[in-house]
Amino acid sequence: MSDKPAQKEQRHLYPRTRFMGSKYKLLEDIRNVTKQFEFDTAIDLFSGSGVVSYMLKAEGARVISNDQMYLSWCYSKAMVENSRRRLSSAEVDHLLMADTPTDGFVERTFKDLYFTTKENRLIDRLRTNIRTLQSPLATAIATSALMRSCAKKRARGIFTYVGNRYDDGRRDLSLPLETHFREAVDLINNAVFTNGKRNVAKRGDAMKIEPVQSALVYMDPPYYSPLSDNHYVRRYHFLEGIARNWEGVKIQENTKTKKFANYETPFSSREGAHEAFDALFKRFSSGILLVSYSSNGLPTMDEIINLLKRYKENVEVIPVSYRYSFGNQGHKKNDNRNKVNEYLFVAY
Repeated sequence: MSDKPAQKEQRHLYPRTRFMGSKYKLLEDIRNVTKQFEFDTAIDLFSGSGVVSYMLKAEGARVISNDQMYLSWCYSKAMVENSRRRLSSAEVDHLLMADTPTDGFVERTFKDLYFTTKENRLIDRLRTNIRTLQSPLATAIATSALMRSCAKKRARGIFTYVGNRYDDGRRDLSLPLETHFREAVDLINNAVFTNGKRNVAKRGDAMKIEPVQSALVYMDPPYYSPLSDNHYVRRYHFLEGIARNWEGVKIQENTKTKKFANYETPFSSREGAHEAFDALFKRFSSGILLVSYSSNGLPTMDEIINLLKRYKENVEVIPVSYRYSFGNQGHKKNDNRNKVNEYLFVAY
């Protein structure tokens, strides 16, 4: 694959997030591995924040970006699949200002939990007005901007607590939600570009993605660890709710956070993760396999290597030193347990 200067700049235009497991800090390490191989198509099976899919697009590959979560699919649709569509200033003004009757869902359901009544009403107005957009790509941009705005207004960007216990006075927490939305749209608009390929964002089971001969297949699954959890929905249920407009989910009314059930995943147990890896490696064995995995996850490094060797002749491991930006339960900030090795397994 080529290493053009313009593309080198492009990959850094993807809006940064604090999404759990985001590979932004590891992006250059991942890119350095991918540069060693020739491939036309790249498949990102667990796209998460979308930053790796976007980098692969910037490097000139045809990208198939997939994730089980609607919020991840939405980001990828807005900036990976989308090659040209942007939101105009007039469209943004309409989304923010149009006095369209709303269902009041957020104001009613999440009263006094995450945002003020005024902010909840604005979220409901944006939800309603976004549904009037005719273009699916425009809808993805606006929805992504709304999710980003809500995450930026929350300390740590998560929804596992209510109130403002982590308010440290930073700009993001004091900035009006409307300003956040306008800034988010600008960032996403600025990230839109074409690489001349037909890229696609998908949402669903990674095992249902069709293999492509000689493709680069990147895997960053929600690893299992006894020290923390891999429940993305628990942290981001409010954003996931925005992405799917809370359709098809049942809110757990007995919980303080008004979350809904986590999605089923084989990576929730050690045994399930081991079997899932084996199945994925087998299904995509015709491609170049690149796996990102943490030293505090299971299966172990040796187990991953042995699984890869079932299907590929060459297996290499690149350890990358990494520290989480903030902890969860067993991983508290400034705790040594925050430091892990992030392994890149490459099999070809």
